[in-house]
Amino acid sequence: MNIFGIGLPEMILIMLVALLIFGPKKLPEIGRSMGKAIKGFQDASREFESEFKREADRLEQVPSQVATATPVAANPLPTEAVTVESVAEVAIEEVKAVTTADA
Repeated sequence: MNIFGIGLPEMILIMLVALLIFGPKKLPEIGRSMGKAIKGFQDASREFESEFKREADRLEQVPSQVATATPVAANPLPTEAVTVESVAEVAIEEVKAVTTADA
């Protein structure tokens, strides 16, 4: 039996020292508190893992939706009307098209 790199003899020694320090009445209470803390940590860990997987799945779906989006013409505006603002408007419309297709 090897937990966290601690063998059975070391565990027995730690338990004896804890028994001497805290006494037989406090030891069960301390054990319960530690158990609750470990359970809370495990629950938080599971929740973090599930949220991480959910977000990774969502991000994997985005490239496939972008690939199926309607391509933009190479130059949607006449050459004389191409400005930074017009390019930004076209980009915003494309983003809206992709996000509405996502919903």
